[in-house]
Amino acid sequence: MALSAAEQIPKLEAARQLVLADSAHYAPVVPGILPIIGAHSPLEIRRWGADFLAETFASPALATQPKENLSILVLSTLKELLEIPGEDAGVVKSVIQAAASIYGLVFRYIINNPYDSSTWERMATIKSNILKRWDTASTGIRICCIKFVQRVVQVQTPGVIADPRRPEQNEISLALVPRDHPLIPPPNLEAEASGLLDRLLNVFHEETSDAVLINATLNCLAVLVRTRQSVANKIISAVLNFNPLKQANSPMSSKAKVQIKSMERTTRAFLMNLYRRNENGPFAARIKQHVDRLSQSRMDIFDEGSRKRAAPSEPIDGLDNAKRARLGAEVNGRSSVPPLPPGPTSIAQLFTLSSEEGLTSFDVTQLPIELVVRITLPVLQRIDQSLLDNAINGIRSRFLTLRAPRQNPLPGPPLPLTALEDDDEDYEPDFEPTEDSEQILNKVDALPPEDSQQQSREIALGPFKLPQPPPLTTGETEQLGKGTISRVFSMMSVLDEPAAAKRQKLGLNRLAGSNYDREAWITVITRLATRASGGLEADGDGERDDKGANGVVAKQKATTLSDGIRETLWKYIIEDFRVRIPIAIAWLNEEWYNDRMQMKAGHEGESWESAPVHQHYEKWVLKVLDGIVPYLDAKDKVLIRFLSEIPGVNEKVLERVKGLAKDPERVGLAINAIHYLILLRPPVRDICIDALEDLWRNYDDAKAPTTKLLTKWRPGVLEDKSTNGVRQETKETPSMPAPLPTPEAKSVASPGAVAAAS
Repeated sequence: MALSAAEQIPKLEAARQLVLADSAHYAPVVPGILPIIGAHSPLEIRRWGADFLAETFASPALATQPKENLSILVLSTLKELLEIPGEDAGVVKSVIQAAASIYGLVFRYIINNPYDSSTWERMATIKSNILKRWDTASTGIRICCIKFVQRVVQVQTPGVIADPRRPEQNEISLALVPRDHPLIPPPNLEAEASGLLDRLLNVFHEETSDAVLINATLNCLAVLVRTRQSVANKIISAVLNFNPLKQANSPMSSKAKVQIKSMERTTRAFLMNLYRRNENGPFAARIKQHVDRLSQSRMDIFDEGSRKRAAPSEPIDGLDNAKRARLGAEVNGRSSVPPLPPGPTSIAQLFTLSSEEGLTSFDVTQLPIELVVRITLPVLQRIDQSLLDNAINGIRSRFLTLRAPRQNPLPGPPLPLTALEDDDEDYEPDFEPTEDSEQILNKVDALPPEDSQQQSREIALGPFKLPQPPPLTTGETEQLGKGTISRVFSMMSVLDEPAAAKRQKLGLNRLAGSNYDREAWITVITRLATRASGGLEADGDGERDDKGANGVVAKQKATTLSDGIRETLWKYIIEDFRVRIPIAIAWLNEEWYNDRMQMKAGHEGESWESAPVHQHYEKWVLKVLDGIVPYLDAKDKVLIRFLSEIPGVNEKVLERVKGLAKDPERVGLAINAIHYLILLRPPVRDICIDALEDLWRNYDDAKAPTTKLLTKWRPGVLEDKSTNGVRQETKETPSMPAPLPTPEAKSVASPGAVAAAS
């Protein structure tokens, strides 16, 4: 049963998310999606498929060679979608964008495959279909056609060849095409590109210009001027002869004003970009004059009508600004400062001038500081100065009211109730300051200094300190440590570099962990595992002290955290040990170095080998070997590199290597690894030769290759073996020769029977 479009789109979207997460999945996903999004699929599926193809070939995550391979596969689908009568505009736009992205890829493919005529015919059909829509389609489709034409002109125009020896790394252009190419002869393509460029520049010579098409054309021409010097002069001359303000006829509608301003701004940006890139070029003077002329014409046309009327010389409301405060008249536009609420006053209430609940309850600290600055600066530039002065005076008046000492009323006879009621009725509070700014400042300067304790008592704005957090339990500490370890390893996974990445070799004088990359995180993790708990390991089994000694508890916590890091680091290496073997080597070097430093620091007078310090190197190097040895194949070179770069090799390590000889296919790997250590690590040469001798004695498959090595490094073993064999044969031979048995008896007689007969 066929699925509906609503059921298919979520599955297609899941495939899209898969390829966005890992570009390696594009190769199997795109061919599987092409039959679903064909011309006979529903409209919703075709829209999704066209958008997906446009996104795929515009993605920088997908390499050039896979794009080229996929571009050949999608040509038939793009051709079918363009040939559907009355196709949806969204589908057509996405198809044209995809065609613009793959045109250069198909062009490079045809250069290398000159006899694949069917592929080039499909591409030519798509190009012809797009060029037919250029002048008749809607504005959105025409913009996509302009982008496609720009790409065609760029590909079919000679470019610069950076390295003739590496044509696959050069920019795709007509310069890569051989002169005798059977499918794409360069003269024909160059003539077609010249005609398309003239058609593209023709938009500047039309009487009525569409602002959207003009802007799209200018944006595409900027790429051609930068990448194709052969057509740059032609493009610059056409733009200099274009006047975006020629349609500015009075009167103009609002839409016409916006379109003309947009064309003028885009033209000016295009020319100024060219001028900044080459201020000494042949067109620099003309570009500067043209830009100045455009700026002056724009000011004459648009700024004249928007200039503000000059302020009148006399106040129109009959009140002068200097007399308003003295007359006590209410001036229009003057903001009133609301009274403070009763009770203790906070700093927020002191500086709040709005009485709206929505503004007062909004937490401005949730906004980022960059957004606050971006909002505040334009507001301060446009605010009326008189309103700002009134608001500042209101805040000063509030502050003076709070700082004024409160006088306790003198005891006296109580007033009658009628007198109190009369006073309440006659009292009308005036919360607006009646003084101007200079009077308030003079009053503030004349106030005597006050006691800080009295001020804090009146305003009640003392310092606030958060209480100390409760101490963490041992379980909580270990859980938080595990969470930290997992986050650090997740960061390492994000920063994983491809195997072919080229990294700068800094040598021995480099500073570890200074580049803030994956290597820096590896250094931090390995040193956290090895050095963070250095000197804190408890002797014995590391049990906690029941008496609650803080030092012992701290030791146990540090040891647990370090072991957790080691365990996680070991799992991380084993997951992909062939790629992450350098991490294992760096980690084990840190372990070896830390063990030696701890033994030296704790037991200066004793031998390092006899120092009773808990060592980690031997445990983890054996664990790493146990993790990677089962997965090694006969041609693996990871083992030799690992054994050559770890700081210490002992008999236990060699036992793991000898274990490979149990598999007849991996005998050579074990012998080559031990031979490498014999040649290049003289301190362990003796134990390695012992390992070879053990292989020679106990493993039949290893006798032949180990015999050659023992002949050079320990020939006495072979001589002793041959001498013992001769002695045994002499001992068993009788003094008198026995009669030779008959052929029948020779086939059935055993050596014991022959000896008994003698």
